[in-house]
Amino acid sequence: MIKLRNKTQIEKLRESGRIAAGALRLAGELAKPGTTLISIDTAIRHFIESHGAVPSFLNYNGFPASACISVNDEVIHGIPDGRRLQEGDIVSIDVGAYYKGFHGDCANTFGVGEISEEAKRLIEVTKASFFKGFGMIAENNRIGDIASAVQETAESAGFSVVREYVGHGVGENLHESPDVPNYGRPGRGPRLMTGMVFAVEPMICQHSAEVKVLSNEWTVVTVDKGLAAHYENTVALTENGPVILTDAD
Repeated sequence: MIKLRNKTQIEKLRESGRIAAGALRLAGELAKPGTTLISIDTAIRHFIESHGAVPSFLNYNGFPASACISVNDEVIHGIPDGRRLQEGDIVSIDVGAYYKGFHGDCANTFGVGEISEEAKRLIEVTKASFFKGFGMIAENNRIGDIASAVQETAESAGFSVVREYVGHGVGENLHESPDVPNYGRPGRGPRLMTGMVFAVEPMICQHSAEVKVLSNEWTVVTVDKGLAAHYENTVALTENGPVILTDAD
């Protein structure tokens, strides 16, 4: 069942979204050569908890960290550890915060020091595909309109779209209905209505979109070892149009 949120609930979602966005902004500032992944995760946890919130991902279905931190060919669900970021890496950081009964969920991919032009383009196109999808959020449009816009933007740039993992509704639970794929056909899927809140999160691959899960049962990587990028915001469709609840830029 897709839940429709009133103004009061959306404002609470905005509060949790601001905390998640602040933590993501901090993480991006820390993503420099020599920084360990676990130190970024620790900083994210401290930031979220210092604002009276709880990291949404910590112990979620057994996930052992406060953020998903995925490097280079890791698409999503990377487990932060003692690895150090290297010059030229790209790192995708996914953050959630639970505050006053609601979650905020957002992600971005950051370049570490000087990165290749292709890596820059992948990051830019992934972000652009989000905003193309966001531009399709309107009363009586459909989820497929968002999905199609994301897919067209990524594929027209020569990249590919992960199929196995999708965006989702956000509310009292971190993952709710509806699913929000990053591929599809216009005019298909649930109709968009005022009060809907969901995460749009393109996961875009440099080459093939074929992925697999590592033996830790969490980390998703590209099979061909190509780079992957991730960009996500929690959004709401209000009576005044769509708004981003987790804007960290």
